[in-house]
Amino acid sequence: MKKILMAIAALMMAATSFAQTSSGSFSFDQSRLYYGARLGLSAAGITDLDTKAGLTLAGVIGLRVSDTTPVFLESGLYFTQRGGKGDVKVGGATAKYDVSLNYLEIPVLIKYGIPVTDGVSVMPLIGPYFSWAIGGKTKETVSAGGAEVVTKHSSFNDGYYKHPDMGIKVGCGAEYNNLYLELAYKFGIANIANADNVTAHGHAFTVNFGVNF
Repeated sequence: MKKILMAIAALMMAATSFAQTSSGSFSFDQSRLYYGARLGLSAAGITDLDTKAGLTLAGVIGLRVSDTTPVFLESGLYFTQRGGKGDVKVGGATAKYDVSLNYLEIPVLIKYGIPVTDGVSVMPLIGPYFSWAIGGKTKETVSAGGAEVVTKHSSFNDGYYKHPDMGIKVGCGAEYNNLYLELAYKFGIANIANADNVTAHGHAFTVNFGVNF
């Protein structure tokens, strides 16, 4: 977590310097096409499990789709760390799970630009996302009768989770010059459980910071 926070701080310093030296290179009032970089944190969970912290890295591209209305279509490629952790009681035993799921994700977002001041705008957003898990581990600690057994295995073994996921992302971004801050919530609509008669959905609250240019 310390390394993640240091990386975010470094990006904030670099982005601030970039904005000061290239003021006004992107404006939702003027630009039709923009690119961006994102770095952030997520608090992600899975059905029946509590949330855990993860990292988000992304490159995005946006296009204004109307000459008269500041409506944008934005997509990109995200690397997101999701998963969950928590206790599950099975008979007389208690199992503690720590699940990590690492995804490549492509969102398709509709954004609407609203000017607040001459230099600040907000951009509500909504749209689907499509994800594919490229890795993940599950740590399982089972306690019973005073004994404790710890196992580690792939999160995609039979009886655990599937690789594909999809859902809806809603939130709002704020832009000042080239700097961009976004708060969003993602809720999965696909069943990611790889077991019969079991349903599990992912969800995450995300905070992303970056630059548009």
